[in-house]
Order: sequence, then C-alpha cells, then structure tokens
Amino acid sequence: MNKITVYGTRWCGDTKRAIKILDEREVDYTWVNIDKDPEGEKFVKKLNSGNRSVPTIIFPDDSILVEPSNKLLVDKLDSLGF
Repeated sequence: MNKITVYGTRWCGDTKRAIKILDEREVDYTWVNIDKDPEGEKFVKKLNSGNRSVPTIIFPDDSILVEPSNKLLVDKLDSLGF
C-alpha cells in the first residue's frame, strides 16, 4: 500500500476532524465509508475487537491509528513526510 486508507463514517465527528487534517495537508488517501461498505465495516470490527471504531487509519508503513488525537495524527503524518 502506498497510500493512506481512512475507514470512517460521514456523521462521525472524529472522522470529520481527521479528514479535515488530511485535506488541509492535501494528503492523497482512500476513503472507505463503513456505513456503505460491508467489507470495510468487517475489517474495522476485526481490527477493533468487534467495535466500529472510527476513524481507523491505515498508513503506507502498515501502522494503524484508531480515533487519533489531532497531535498524534499530525505527528504520524510528519514522520511519514506527508
């Protein structure tokens, strides 16, 4: 994977906040709306002990952040050169 993938929902405040950071930095990412993508929802639940925890963000280095704070997300993006 050479791109960030964001699993989330359009109504979730944490997802909106993370997407805003990515958009402000003009980061290219793949969006998966787990309300409309059953496989995406299944993947998120598998990663998060059966919970629909969003955003779940997968990075090109295969690391994962779930419901990250702004600082944690920005620090991760900086560490990867985004």
